[in-house]
Amino acid sequence: MKITKKQYKKIEPLLPKPRGNFVIEHLKVLNAILYVAENGCKWRALPRRYGHWNTVYRRFRRWAESGVLSRVLEALQKEELIGADFSVLSLDSTFVKSSPSAAGALKKRAASDRADEGRSHDQDSCDRRRPDDSGRAKTHAGERQ
Repeated sequence: MKITKKQYKKIEPLLPKPRGNFVIEHLKVLNAILYVAENGCKWRALPRRYGHWNTVYRRFRRWAESGVLSRVLEALQKEELIGADFSVLSLDSTFVKSSPSAAGALKKRAASDRADEGRSHDQDSCDRRRPDDSGRAKTHAGERQ
C-alpha cells in the first residue's frame, strides 16, 4: 500500500503546514505509517527510504493525538485510495518476564546446606579433638591442651 503524488494532492489540505526544521515530507511519513500498519513491524525496523524511524514515529504520534491521522485515513478511504480498514488499529510490543522458579526450576540452596551434605549429624564435625580418659580434649597428634 503506497500513496502516489497524485493521490497525495487530494489529501494535502488535511495535513498541517510544515513547521521548524522540516526534514521529511508528509508523503513519505504517510507511506511509512502505511508500511508499518501493513507489515506489522516495529518502528525501529522501518526501512531507511522513509527517513529516520524516530522522526516518523514522533510525527505519527503528534498527528494521532491531534486527530489529523484519523481525518486523513477517512479521506483516503472515501476516495478509495486505500482498501484497508483503520477503524481499529493496535500496535503493541509488551512482554512478560518471569523468574526461573515460575517455570518450576529448583530453588538455590544455601552454601551451609550443601556443606553438610553427606556428613553424619550425630557427631560434631567442627570439633576435631578427641576426649581422653580424663575428659579433657586432646589433639590428633596426642598433645594435651
